[in-house]
Amino acid sequence: MNLDLSSCIYKQKIRKLDFDGVHIGGDASYSFMSENNNTSNPLLALEIPYSNDNFYPDFINDVYKSANFFEKLKVAGNSGADMLAVKFNADEASIDGLVAEIPGIIDKIEQIVNLPLLYRGANNAEIDKILLPAIAKAAKKQAIIAFADEFNYEQITPAVLENGHCLVLRTPIDINLAKELNILTIDKKLSPDRILIDPDMGGLGYGLEYGYSIVEKIKQAGFDGDNMLNMPIIAFIGEETYKTKEAKSNKFTPEWGKFAERAAMWEISAASAMICAGVNLLVVWNPQTVKTLKGLV
Repeated sequence: MNLDLSSCIYKQKIRKLDFDGVHIGGDASYSFMSENNNTSNPLLALEIPYSNDNFYPDFINDVYKSANFFEKLKVAGNSGADMLAVKFNADEASIDGLVAEIPGIIDKIEQIVNLPLLYRGANNAEIDKILLPAIAKAAKKQAIIAFADEFNYEQITPAVLENGHCLVLRTPIDINLAKELNILTIDKKLSPDRILIDPDMGGLGYGLEYGYSIVEKIKQAGFDGDNMLNMPIIAFIGEETYKTKEAKSNKFTPEWGKFAERAAMWEISAASAMICAGVNLLVVWNPQTVKTLKGLV
């Protein structure tokens, strides 16, 4: 049976974020015999750490053959990913020095990378109040800045707004908190068309089911016409996957399988689940995940 979607009753769409040549979101929901039609493919961003050799498990480091950061960027750029993500790390002792270096680092990244870029901070609210505005000001190409939360959105949003970037807003796996932070950030004059929702998913086996249900709820609220929850959704798959012992430890019996294969499948499985839930942009660590998911999607 061929379904003619032109005869369907149009319900609602997720906002489409037009960003540096790619389109994030734009999922459409139609009413036709109680079935939905998702019209947008998820995008994949491969994440590279800046100056942190302990970021990856050893088997992923092997892919880059101990290359320095900028050489890793070149390798990652040929992975088939739709975007590249750069993770910056800093603490109170190093933040001033890193901020001073940021303009030069960003300039060189933009010279090397031809793909859209996402820049992520240290996942520390106080550090990122300083770090993410510096990145937003230094980036000449439009970028996605990740992430602001309830503790630092007031300090981060102005720099994102003034420099034309997009902003990821993270809240702890709660639809009401996600909506509230979206409203507060829009009140700071950032367009809702430049916001991505990060519901802070749990890793496979460690909260994935709950995170999956929250993504579904946010998505359905957007389809039902809630303009404060119809932004594209992003999930940091690698960050959550490689916290789990199954994906980072080789101290299991042979029945668990080869470590590198098991860890890769852990990320692929988590990413696949989030695609099914409705995530629009997935940030992963393993180039094999990009290859596998591109084949599936």
